[in-house]
Amino acid sequence: MQWRLAEAKNRFSEVVNLALIKEPQHITRRNDAVVLISKKEYDRLTGKQMGIKEFLMNAPSLDDLDLERDKSPMRNIEL
Repeated sequence: MQWRLAEAKNRFSEVVNLALIKEPQHITRRNDAVVLISKKEYDRLTGKQMGIKEFLMNAPSLDDLDLERDKSPMRNIEL
């Protein structure tokens, strides 16, 4: 829904409630406009990133990774 700034100020609780339960609310002042959205919608749009802990906890399993050291003799080098 679209609101003029003065009307949005007078009915601010209603504007917030509509943004939370229905859809983004457009508020205009002269030729400028802003949009009021819920925090849930904001997080979805900005792609809230995981912290390092969540990233590591969601990483693929390393159980099948072969980490055994090669046991062949080392090459000789001249120092």
